[in-house]
Amino acid sequence: MAKLKVTQIKSKVSEKQNQRDTLRSLGLKRIGDSVVRDDTPQNRGYVKTVAHLVKVEEIDS
Repeated sequence: MAKLKVTQIKSKVSEKQNQRDTLRSLGLKRIGDSVVRDDTPQNRGYVKTVAHLVKVEEIDS
């Protein structure tokens, strides 16, 4: 299964509460943090919600 590497590149300070919660549920706490998640529809939805705050790379494994 493919994986997604998600890296936070912008601050969540001025964002809506649901976007802050989404970053937290992805496991991102601060700028520069990265997590590797499975490429599932749920995780794709999370990334779509905060697309302007993160950088996403697909990793084949």
